[in-house]
Amino acid sequence: MSSEYGTDIITLIDEEGAEHEFEILDVIENDNRSFYALLPMFNSAEDSINSDGMYFIFEEIEENGEKQLAEIEDDNLLDHLAEIFESRFEELYEYDEDVDDNLN
Repeated sequence: MSSEYGTDIITLIDEEGAEHEFEILDVIENDNRSFYALLPMFNSAEDSINSDGMYFIFEEIEENGEKQLAEIEDDNLLDHLAEIFESRFEELYEYDEDVDDNLN
C-alpha cells in the first residue's frame, strides 16, 4: 500500500464489486482509531482537472480478521476529522506567497 518515494494508492471495492482507486492524502490516529483522507484517482487528465478536489474520510475497521475502510456515519465526528485533516493539509501544503512573488 505504501511507497517510500511515490504516491500511496489504495483500491477500494464498493458494494456492487466495482473497484475505485484513491490517493492516500493522510492518515491520523484519533482515540485509538485510524482515519484515512482519500482523494479519488481519475482515468483521464481531463477528469482530474474537472474534479472539485473533494476528498473522502474513512475509518479503518477490522471485520472477520481483515482490515477494511468504512464510511463514517457520525456527522459530528466527520466534521471534527475534516477540521483536523484540513489543518494538517495547510501545514503539509503551505502556500508560500514569498516564493510566488519572487517568480514574477
